[in-house]
Amino acid sequence: MGIFRTTVEIGDPTGSRWTPLQVLVDTGASHTVMPAAILEQLGVRPHATATFRLADGRRVERDIGRTWIRVDGHEEITQVVFEAERTDGLLGVITLEEMRLGVDPISRRFVPIEGLMM
Repeated sequence: MGIFRTTVEIGDPTGSRWTPLQVLVDTGASHTVMPAAILEQLGVRPHATATFRLADGRRVERDIGRTWIRVDGHEEITQVVFEAERTDGLLGVITLEEMRLGVDPISRRFVPIEGLMM
């Protein structure tokens, strides 16, 4: 259930090099998924493998790593899933929660969680 597309930046593990990437903001997805080729270019290495169940019921194994993501001026080191088949990224709820960002689906923008509580 994608809401809108936006550009984020993916950083290397030290946060010194950044690459912009068009992503789908998806509040129906728990994990952030990024193209494996871009993560590998930035030197992001997997630290684990996990099994995920896709919307069509298939189960797939994917590598997981941690790296920096910059969204709407907010930076956070977060868990990312390596995806060899995707050319764009998917920004999931776990990363948004770590950044304390909510999503306004009407105006298609990010809202600081403090703003949602008022």
